Amino acid sequence: MEPLVTVGICVRNGEKMLGDAVNSVINQDFPRDLLQIVFVDDGSEDKTPEIIREYLSFFGDRAKFFQTPWKGLGHARNLITNKADGKYLLFVDADEILTSGYIKAQVEMMEKNPQVGITSGIFKTVPRNLILNLEVAPFIVNQRNYNKPKNFIWKTDKLIGTGGTTFRVKALKQVHGFDESFKGAGEDTDLVLRIKKAGWLIQPNTAELYELHGGLSKPKDLWKKYFWYGYGCQKTFRQNREAFSLPRMSPIAGLVAGVFYSFPAYKFLHQKQVFLLPIHFGLKLTAWTFGFMKGQIEK
Repeated sequence: MEPLVTVGICVRNGEKMLGDAVNSVINQDFPRDLLQIVFVDDGSEDKTPEIIREYLSFFGDRAKFFQTPWKGLGHARNLITNKADGKYLLFVDADEILTSGYIKAQVEMMEKNPQVGITSGIFKTVPRNLILNLEVAPFIVNQRNYNKPKNFIWKTDKLIGTGGTTFRVKALKQVHGFDESFKGAGEDTDLVLRIKKAGWLIQPNTAELYELHGGLSKPKDLWKKYFWYGYGCQKTFRQNREAFSLPRMSPIAGLVAGVFYSFPAYKFLHQKQVFLLPIHFGLKLTAWTFGFMKGQIEK
């Protein structure tokens, strides 16, 4: 029997969190014989390859493992796309944990809606991690408001990323997969825009997952993350000016966005900590701006 879903895990130096991600795949409420898993280790310098080998036996001949020198996420994700035998391809990052019904919900969405090329679930908050919960709160708002009429805050489409997202393999191959020339950030945004332009729909679903953002827990972690995003998105900006608006990525715009996000976030999450979102947004978009400026100077 051919697998219906390929789970793709691209990882580099993920020894601290990879086990939880893979275990969440193993524990899915979905027939094991309809699953395939493909690992790509993109030049890890820790024990990631050894951890992957320990899990291969759980999937038997439904598992594939490739090791490459570091070539970037675009290359790693394309390698998985080319080796995927499933009709659908779910990318799971090493810092993500799926709830038990996650894959089942992805498949149901795709099977019932053949015009949908991309679907993804909704992030869950994590107890006692203020920075991480402030980080995922706006994504939760975006996902729950997806496809609603645009307004002052949501003037532009909020695109789904790659981690925790299920793609119709036919849609991926129609647009020739990821652009491997992306060595920094933005390969997922570029791909999603191209799939959307090809006429496929993007539709979130109600399944839940934990997005741990690499163990994000301190303000300095947030700064490093968004400085890297700003620095690494140069190619995305040059090729897809619609991917983001520079004025809306400024620190002042971040403060304003944080205020506006606070109220719907409280409505959905009922957590008073979300009213710290203006500070959170201000910090991360300041970091993004400095990273982007550095990239512009060096290009």
